[in-house]
Amino acid sequence: MDNKSDPRVNDWPMMSGPFSTLAICLFYAYFAKVLGPKLMENRKPFDLRKVMIWYNLFQVIFSTWLFNESLVSGWGGRYSFRCQPVDYSNDPIALRMARGCWWYYISKFIEFTDTIFFVLRKKNDHISTLHVIHHGCMPMSVWFGVKFTPGGHSSFFGFVNTFVHIVMYSYYLLTALGPQIQPYLWWKKYLTTLQMIQFVLVMVHAFQLLFIDCNYPKAFVWWIGMHAVMFYFLFRDFYNEAYKKKNLKNAVGKQRNEKERNVFKDQGDIKENINEKGAIYANQYKIATGYISDSGLRNRVFINRGFDE
Repeated sequence: MDNKSDPRVNDWPMMSGPFSTLAICLFYAYFAKVLGPKLMENRKPFDLRKVMIWYNLFQVIFSTWLFNESLVSGWGGRYSFRCQPVDYSNDPIALRMARGCWWYYISKFIEFTDTIFFVLRKKNDHISTLHVIHHGCMPMSVWFGVKFTPGGHSSFFGFVNTFVHIVMYSYYLLTALGPQIQPYLWWKKYLTTLQMIQFVLVMVHAFQLLFIDCNYPKAFVWWIGMHAVMFYFLFRDFYNEAYKKKNLKNAVGKQRNEKERNVFKDQGDIKENINEKGAIYANQYKIATGYISDSGLRNRVFINRGFDE
């Protein structure tokens, strides 16, 4: 594997082989779905509000730094969006891009903390299959990129992704500040839309190399492109489940409430009608059943109608 990898990164931490990364990712998935919830089963959820505020603030700052690194060392003007080979030289800018890619790889492990917080707060409903797949696959996927192509065309994914994470962790930071901020977080559902736009951009950017000549490994074009396709459909299904069905449910509930109001209104009209004429209808029933005697019939009918004989 080292024969085809970038020799500049071979001695960097975690870059000698994929097995340590794979082992961490597998343990993460096991902890998120099995071990963590089991350990917390008979425990009270932790109050991590203050910790989460500092963590999300760190992620905003870290993502901003990564985004800036990708801008300065490539995507801010040096790189071509149409075809960008990897610069394997020891040029300071090329090395800066490679180091930025490695730190982006490390950031994928740091993001496991999101899931750890869910486990410790007993928010197991938040640990969806999408969540675990997304976080569990990313370190392994990025490892291959850093090992063989630290920079160049596929680093566009990290460039876009770090921008999305600036927005995403800013939202999480505001959420952690407390309920007084909630009225200003109406844009929550647009985070998922932003994620899907990200994957569409990555798909288009990657797959264009299938139709043009570019000195960039086609294997990584497929690797990054199909990665984006998979996550696009996963996030789209989540969006449909979380928001479109919710909107449909709200519309049905609104229609049902309207029908109930109409029924109550009709019942109120009937009740009012009964109150006005109930005495007459009651006496008609009594006449039919013989409850009112012949001698008192004439007087009772006139009295109940509001007349005196």
